Amino acid sequence: MKKILLLLLAVLTMGGCGGTAQDKTSAEPDKVASADKMPVASAAGKKILIAYFSRTGEEYNVGTITRGNTAIVADFIAQKTGADVFEIKPVAPYPDDYNACTELAKRELESNARPALANKLDNLAQYDTIFLGYPIWWGKMPMIVYTFLESGDFGGKKIIPFCTHGGSGLAGTEHDLGKICPNAKVLSGLAIVGKRAQNDSAGVQKDVNQWLSGLGY
Repeated sequence: MKKILLLLLAVLTMGGCGGTAQDKTSAEPDKVASADKMPVASAAGKKILIAYFSRTGEEYNVGTITRGNTAIVADFIAQKTGADVFEIKPVAPYPDDYNACTELAKRELESNARPALANKLDNLAQYDTIFLGYPIWWGKMPMIVYTFLESGDFGGKKIIPFCTHGGSGLAGTEHDLGKICPNAKVLSGLAIVGKRAQNDSAGVQKDVNQWLSGLGY
């Protein structure tokens, strides 16, 4: 019974997984657009970056995927904004098997782990706006995203989160980002039900474009 309850919890919280919940967009464009509109390149010539972590392999109620849910959303943001793209990759890839991945993610969360990065962003200083993408795992960002955030100086930058999820929405991760990067400005983000990225890409792209338009892009 305990294993069944844990699996059900994982289904609701793991970002790339299926679910019947509606998308949950926490951005309020009419409140933020006037303050946060900006072109792709700022007056100082700085660019926008899309940094994301995404997983492939077996997905609950979807099957095996070769392009991660969050990666698909990142692609749509890049198409709309023309921003540079950086994929966050761990040295040790997460398991393709769904159950094995959820168990590893749970162990990392419980131990507050910082998995090693396989790649490093050396030119963070040139960006003043970062779209940060991740799945929701056990109600949090994957720990590899924490590693990425702690590997550079995000002071003075705008961070705009977006996530894929199985029913939890952003799950309070905007608040977590504010704690990790206290000198950055964290804006309201976008949450997309994970399986829609695979099964309703046209609808997801429309949602992304509307969200970005509300932010001034």
